[in-house]
Amino acid sequence: MFIASAHAQTAAAGAPAGGELFQIIFLVGLFVLFYFIAIRPQRKRQKEHSAMVAALGKGDEVVTSSGILGKIVSLDDNYVVLNVSEKVELKFQRVHIHAVLPKGTLKSIA
Repeated sequence: MFIASAHAQTAAAGAPAGGELFQIIFLVGLFVLFYFIAIRPQRKRQKEHSAMVAALGKGDEVVTSSGILGKIVSLDDNYVVLNVSEKVELKFQRVHIHAVLPKGTLKSIA
């Protein structure tokens, strides 16, 4: 009984004007916020990492994404061979190089 009259009152009032425009502006604003918080910084880090991987050279001291430190002995298009100890060389994909260390870091750690 009371529910039917309440439902009839809301149906007679109609939807508020401008609701659709507000929703569109809200969604666009949300996408812009998401772009500046998530997408743009990730693309920047991706470009920096790609530039660092492309600039790798023989003799660079690096750390891999798994935390292994080593000196680059040889490299090709996709792989890097690291000297991690005397007579121990490991082969990694270039994309798994996390950072290039300053010269002499390996000697100062050992």
